[in-house]
Amino acid sequence: MKKNIAILGSTGSIGTQALEVMEANPEVFSVTVLTAQDNADLLIEQAAKFRPKEVVIGNEKLFEKVQSALSIYDIKVYSGISALVSVVESDFVDTVLTAMVGYAGLLPTIHAIKAGKDIALANKETLVVAGEMITALAKEHKVSIYPVDSEHSAIFQCLVGEENNPVEKIILTASGGPFRGKDRAYLANVTRAQALKHPNWTMGAKITIDSATLMNKGLEVIEAKWLFDLSTAQIDVIVHPQSIIHSLVQFEDGSMKAQMGLPDMKLPIQYALHYPARLKSSFPRFNFLDYPSLTFEKPDLETFRNLAIAYEVLEKGGNAACIVNAANEIAVEAFLHDKIGFLDISDVIVESLAKMTFISSPSYSDYVQTNEATRRFASELIQVKV
Repeated sequence: MKKNIAILGSTGSIGTQALEVMEANPEVFSVTVLTAQDNADLLIEQAAKFRPKEVVIGNEKLFEKVQSALSIYDIKVYSGISALVSVVESDFVDTVLTAMVGYAGLLPTIHAIKAGKDIALANKETLVVAGEMITALAKEHKVSIYPVDSEHSAIFQCLVGEENNPVEKIILTASGGPFRGKDRAYLANVTRAQALKHPNWTMGAKITIDSATLMNKGLEVIEAKWLFDLSTAQIDVIVHPQSIIHSLVQFEDGSMKAQMGLPDMKLPIQYALHYPARLKSSFPRFNFLDYPSLTFEKPDLETFRNLAIAYEVLEKGGNAACIVNAANEIAVEAFLHDKIGFLDISDVIVESLAKMTFISSPSYSDYVQTNEATRRFASELIQVKV
């Protein structure tokens, strides 16, 4: 039987690649729900092609445009956050691919888990903000969470068949981004255009900037703790500029397993959507002779402070990671609009952490309030800097 997939964030980088995977395997996957926030034109194009049962446009101002364009098809069109959290609960959805960007992915993921839907998780912020809550819900509702991030997919693949073998540590690899090896003096003057030129991966603007600041790797460290039930001390990061080894697991006997391949997000997407079986693909194959040298470096935590901040809040727990995530989202958006400099991103995060109220055992409402308060504070702080 076909697996029915809901894609939250179908017009983004992960969403569009997921649709490529599903188009290449029509006998395996069926697209039943597509959602987007603002890109109505692409959402309309996708819906006309894949004919899902339901479509949600987050921006309610675009509802009439989408509804009118799709009125000739048997597709129900909705808008707004209430519709988004409702469609993931539908009987005709088996797996929800959460490919939305940022904090916005948290609430629909919670509803999908409570409805018993398996999660293909590309929205790392869900676990960064509320990892303890999400993992507890998944256990309660007997829901599987399959990681889509290339690094976490790599760890997941290395652990298959090793359920009874204790993990000593995992090693997440980082490309180092476009500014690997640069000092703070250089970073003080980098532009938006420079920061968006990732050396290996094609991604959306927000995650590309996060990669340049190493915040993306910091968020992945926090996500890994919840995905694989690890302590902070069991999670290492190593810079691997070629992005061929996607991450590694070291077991208690000292042996290590690595997952390797060319940088291509379609592979981890496909693996998450069709686990445990591997589908045959036409993806480009890795050739060792094309990469005669694989190199590794220690991350520069003084220059790229965001990775160090992530380790600090992971150890602190509570709502600290929620504060960091909210401040980072506001700061990155400001940088993308040329309102602040590259190094200011870390400054906004540090000042937000210092000012926001720490809650050691937050509830869902605490996360909501923390997110909103931090966004207000960070926005006001940026206005002062401007």
